[in-house]
Amino acid sequence: MKQTLKYYGPAILWALFILIICAVPFSAPGPPDLFFPGFDKLVHCGLFFVLSVLYCYGSIRKWQTRSIRIAIAMKNTVVLISYGALIEYLQMRVFTWRSGDWNDLLADTIGSCMGIFGVLLTSNAINHENN
Repeated sequence: MKQTLKYYGPAILWALFILIICAVPFSAPGPPDLFFPGFDKLVHCGLFFVLSVLYCYGSIRKWQTRSIRIAIAMKNTVVLISYGALIEYLQMRVFTWRSGDWNDLLADTIGSCMGIFGVLLTSNAINHENN
């Protein structure tokens, strides 16, 4: 457990932040989209983008490598999408003041894939430059 916190600590803290944000009831007056239609989806995408980058960073540190392997990236993708599905399920069943939404899960998936793709692209570019 201590090793997990050592490598994945920032990702775990960010995941808890996401869970808290998704559990808080928002009862603000006005339209459900704060600034523009689809703002909620953009927030989901951005939160999971950051989570995926932090999670991949933890994986790189754990496996002591300079880049992330495709197999690890695929496992990270499954973990992140599962976490997004868990949050949507909790919003549907536990946090009844919120609503679980397939489109939110899609935004979570897109953000996760964008982050992992960004880490793959950046780490491969840095390693190619050093060789």
